[in-house]
Amino acid sequence: MLKDIFYSSIGAAAILKEKVEEEIKKLEENGKIKTEDAKSFLESLSQKGKESKEKSKNAVKEAIKEALDELGVATKDDIAKLKEELSSKK
Repeated sequence: MLKDIFYSSIGAAAILKEKVEEEIKKLEENGKIKTEDAKSFLESLSQKGKESKEKSKNAVKEAIKEALDELGVATKDDIAKLKEELSSKK
């Protein structure tokens, strides 16, 4: 479910980016914005999108980690430690 929400938000962001790019190109073609300003704006928008994606990804990971901790689910590290302890006792 979280994965679906995450992918949906990425899809929405991609559509929004495309629409903004189209509008910027229209403004550029009509001479209402300079090409240099348009490129700068799009680069800034892209960078902010990447940062937002990374923050969202980290937030989802942290939420999942907290939920697993609350449920008491064993992690890979927990299992590895247990295997190591069992091996050392033989």
